[in-house]
Amino acid sequence: MSPIVFFVALFASVPVAIVLAITAIWYIWESGNTILFDSFAQKIFGGVENYGLLAIPLFMLTGELMNEGGMTRRLIRMAQAFVGGFRGGLAYINLLANTFMAAIIGSATAQIAVMARAMVPAMEKEGYDKGFAAATTAAGGLLAPVIPPSMMFVIYGVLAQVPIGEMFIAGIIPGLLLVIAFALVITLIGWSREFPKGEWMPYRQAGRAVLEALPALLIPLAIIGGILLGIATPTESAAIASLIAFIVGWLAYRDLKPSHLGAIFRRTAANASMVIFMIAAANVFGWVIIYEEVPQKLAALITSITADPFMFLLIVNLALLLVGMVIDGIAAVILITPILLPIATGSYDISPYQFGVVICLNLVLGLLTPPVGIGLYIASSMSGTSPTAILRAIWPFLLAVAIVLVLLSYFEVLSTALI
Repeated sequence: MSPIVFFVALFASVPVAIVLAITAIWYIWESGNTILFDSFAQKIFGGVENYGLLAIPLFMLTGELMNEGGMTRRLIRMAQAFVGGFRGGLAYINLLANTFMAAIIGSATAQIAVMARAMVPAMEKEGYDKGFAAATTAAGGLLAPVIPPSMMFVIYGVLAQVPIGEMFIAGIIPGLLLVIAFALVITLIGWSREFPKGEWMPYRQAGRAVLEALPALLIPLAIIGGILLGIATPTESAAIASLIAFIVGWLAYRDLKPSHLGAIFRRTAANASMVIFMIAAANVFGWVIIYEEVPQKLAALITSITADPFMFLLIVNLALLLVGMVIDGIAAVILITPILLPIATGSYDISPYQFGVVICLNLVLGLLTPPVGIGLYIASSMSGTSPTAILRAIWPFLLAVAIVLVLLSYFEVLSTALI
């Protein structure tokens, strides 16, 4: 009966955190096991008693402070200084600015919202198709969950019990592969559509744009540098990054006012609480799954189909593409990790870092695919472009992601080389 409750509640659009909690409660009630009843509250609180989870609200706070502090505009100007003179320059600027933003925000939906407002009107004004402009921006948002820092990596690291810092490092090469793949897509489309030629900034103006953006680049340097050099944990790096974002926005750029902090803290707390509550509910749900030996039963089924790790990852990729279409990426990571990770590491000897990178990138594709497609609708509403027009233009980017996923599934070294 519990699986029926789960799927009915899920497809009735009940919030995922409530679905997980209700399913676990229903299972415990059906079992009649009083020990499980007594342990329910303990498991709920145990799900959030993890130091690493503090990084989530801190990274969210960094993104909020960055947006208020005027860093987005300056990062776009710096991207223009580097790639603005190429044919299709604004499309490359969009991609490069998204890369810079991904190294700061760590949330695909927030990044798509910010960049759609900034880039789509500018690209449309220069003669680019509006659907392509919105599609490029939405695809650039897929970099956020892969290029560190990534909230999905934080959650996966906590669930998989692997160091979050090493999980961040595992995402560096896959993130760069995605950037290269998207650049190739823009180049090929630019040749076929004859994009307008960009203009290079005068040297003095370009130098000024780079200098103005340098303080904003202290944020990703503090995060990644602190982790790589062993100076700070990911949580401590997130706290340092939020402090830098505040100081730069307030003292260097003077766009951020201390009076704005109250509203920023409220938004951060509201957004972070939804994610934390989902993790707490998922801890109980995962406990039920393990109690019922679901991973072991599923492992027996899959290993009877194939013994090849690559084929297993291909099966997982196909299954998760469907899952990502109907469930939010963060919720899906919370649901999938306790079930599939023991199979990947135990039955197929797949690195937990490789598996984490593959499933996080795969599930974030659901942001841009119907019927849920939150990122698709955010890009649509922020840019005034119809979802259909974005879908028509975005398929080459989705194909590029699929190719990168296959490479990441086959070559473990792409995820583990830097660890």
